[in-house]
Order: sequence, then C-alpha cells, then structure tokens
Amino acid sequence: MGIITEPLLLQLMVGVLIGLGAGYLGSFMILKRMSLVGDVISHVALPGIAIALLFEVNPFFGAFGALFLAVLGIWFLERKTEIPSETLVGIFFALSLAVGILITPQTELLEALFGDIAEIALLDVLLTGILTAVMLFIMAKIYRGLTLSVISKELAQSTGVNVSKTSFLFLLMVALVVALGLQVTGTFLMGALVIIPAAAAKNISLNLSRYTMLSGIFGAISGLGGILIATRFGLHPGPIVVLTSGVIFLITLLFKK
Repeated sequence: MGIITEPLLLQLMVGVLIGLGAGYLGSFMILKRMSLVGDVISHVALPGIAIALLFEVNPFFGAFGALFLAVLGIWFLERKTEIPSETLVGIFFALSLAVGILITPQTELLEALFGDIAEIALLDVLLTGILTAVMLFIMAKIYRGLTLSVISKELAQSTGVNVSKTSFLFLLMVALVVALGLQVTGTFLMGALVIIPAAAAKNISLNLSRYTMLSGIFGAISGLGGILIATRFGLHPGPIVVLTSGVIFLITLLFKK
C-alpha cells in the first residue's frame, strides 16, 4: 500500500464518517420498510448538484438544498393526501433526474453521477465530521419515538410521541447523510451504501442495539476498505465502496441468525 499520503488520509476519514452515518440510518430505513426509498432519494439531489456546479459552489449545499425541498414536499404531501411515501419519492425521483440531466454540464455529469473523492480537502472532512455528529445527536433524541413508530404508530402516539415530526426529522437526517456522501459515491450509488451495510447487519443481529451498531460499523468498513482497495489498484472509489459492502453482506449470509 505504501505510505498513506495526506490526501488519502482525508479521503479515508470522509469515507469512514459517511459509511458510519449511512449504515446507521440505513438500519432504520430497513426497519421502516423504506429500502427502495433510501436507494431512490439520492437521485433527487442531481438538480441541486447541477446548480451548485453552475455557480461554482460546494456541491454539498446544492445537493442538500434539493434534498431538503424534496423531503419537505414528500412529508407535506404524505400528510395532506395520504399517498404512500414510496409513491411520492418515485415521483420526485423521476422529475429530479430528468431536470438534473438536462441542466448538469456534460463535463461534470460523470462526477455528479458517480462522485469524485479526489478533490476532498480538510474543510470537507471537518464539515462531514461536524454534520455526522449532529446527525447522530438528533437520531439519539428521536431514537425512542422512531423505534416505537416502527412497531406501531398508534403505540407511539399513545406514549406522547409526535410521529409526524419524528418522521420528518428522520427523513431530514437521511437527506443530510446522502448529501454528504455524494462526493464519495455519487447520486447513482449512495443509496446502496445506505441499505447494504444495514442489510448485512440484519443477517447476524438478534436485537435492535446490536443491529444499529453493526450497521454503522459495516458502513464504516465499507468506506475505509473500498477507498483503500480503489487507491491500491487505481480504480474509481465509489463503485468499490459499494462492492465492498456487498462482499460484507455475502459474508454475513454464512452466519445468518
């Protein structure tokens, strides 16, 4: 592997943080039967990335802005129309992908779709670290309510949980971690990093705390291992990170509980 250079160290730190956050949130996506939502929602960020690239600002802000508006729209329409969130996400996905492909500069389209971790700087690492910590803090605050709502919305409401608010905050945290991870895996693959480590953890977990913990650990290992392997063989990191999580999933099948 040779000496780990400073740029590689920064990439590894971001990869671990993104994998940790994505895997942890993915555990709840699977519990809430929102796996396809997790896969699709990352594509909604494409128009925001395109606008950020056009105005030469950090793509994270454009991506999060687009995702925030989508989450707000999905949350509002779900409450007012009772249309399932999966259907609404599908509508936002199709429209966003169409608009994003139209307005993204052709020279930047590949980067937007598959990520580009080579340009990560210290500021990106600090931003990722701070926002990942914020995400984990908010998840700790809504953990009880989110868990109860997974079991039964009526049960959660009977204990004083604001199910609507909890669902909105959870979707907002998903949007946050997806926006942070787009530089690593791009819009096409970020959803896989949310779902696959959590699916692997589910194979070998017998209780909720172990499941959520292992989901984060497997995500972090995917980010770390994928970037190291990609660097060693001169490959694009995004697909290798996802393939690493896939290998972890296959290994856990051997020990499935």
